Amino acid sequence: MMANKISVIIPTLNAEKELPNILSALHKQTRKIDEIIIVDSESTDKTVQICQKDNSVKLMRIECKDFDHGKTRDMAFKASIGDIVVFMTHDAVPARSSLIAKLVAPLEKGKAVLSTARQLPKKDASKMEQLVRAFNYPNKSHIRSKEDIKSMGIKAFFCSDVCAAYKRDVYFELGGFDYPIKTNEDMFFAAKVLNSGYKIAYVADALVYHSHNFTLKEQYQRNYIQGYEIERHSKELHNVSKGGEGLRLVKYVSKELLKKGHFISFIHFGFDCYARLLGSRAGKKAYLNNKRLS
Repeated sequence: MMANKISVIIPTLNAEKELPNILSALHKQTRKIDEIIIVDSESTDKTVQICQKDNSVKLMRIECKDFDHGKTRDMAFKASIGDIVVFMTHDAVPARSSLIAKLVAPLEKGKAVLSTARQLPKKDASKMEQLVRAFNYPNKSHIRSKEDIKSMGIKAFFCSDVCAAYKRDVYFELGGFDYPIKTNEDMFFAAKVLNSGYKIAYVADALVYHSHNFTLKEQYQRNYIQGYEIERHSKELHNVSKGGEGLRLVKYVSKELLKKGHFISFIHFGFDCYARLLGSRAGKKAYLNNKRLS
């Protein structure tokens, strides 16, 4: 039996800081990658030059105004050759040479049709962000199905295109990503996967470094868009609530920060949670009031 072809797709915008490290790590993978497609949205730094110097990279260029989280990825997917297509972001750095091999294993073994990697915090991640990553990305792998929605709630639909692998045939069977869309194209495709009777794998030993230290304004804006899109797709998500999972996150991070004496971080986390809550509620309200996202 011939091995599955693997495509890696990375949308970029001013990615010169991390892109060389990402490409270097991808070239060192134990599992052969058949193509790397980079879709650049008018970067003004050296991103394009970095791609042009790497003969293994297939560069696609679009105007920044045309970028859409679903449509752009769908375009690149259709241009790829992979039986399995791996999406990454331009700030997700493979932590080990086994990343791709581990990530695609559940798909090749027929255990799942979609898999997502574990995200480790980067060196500059705040104490709060380190704990958020630990909560959202535990060290134990699992496979979930439609039957798990009742017990897992919103977490059942978890998927992140920071680093995730898709089976080509199933992607097209289920109609691919929704668009236009501002965020969470991965979550809503995961909902299609579960609702169609397929399974999703979380692969804890497929590791990438990825984290953010958002300002309160950035956190509000991020959750506003998520709140809007999640409400827009509430039927596909079985109208599950985010509240329970959010409360568990708050309790876990707060407990760990206090236990370790990080009192200033604990206070900042409180403001961060408030920004998340306000943003999410405002986004949901905006959708229900028929407002459009700009």
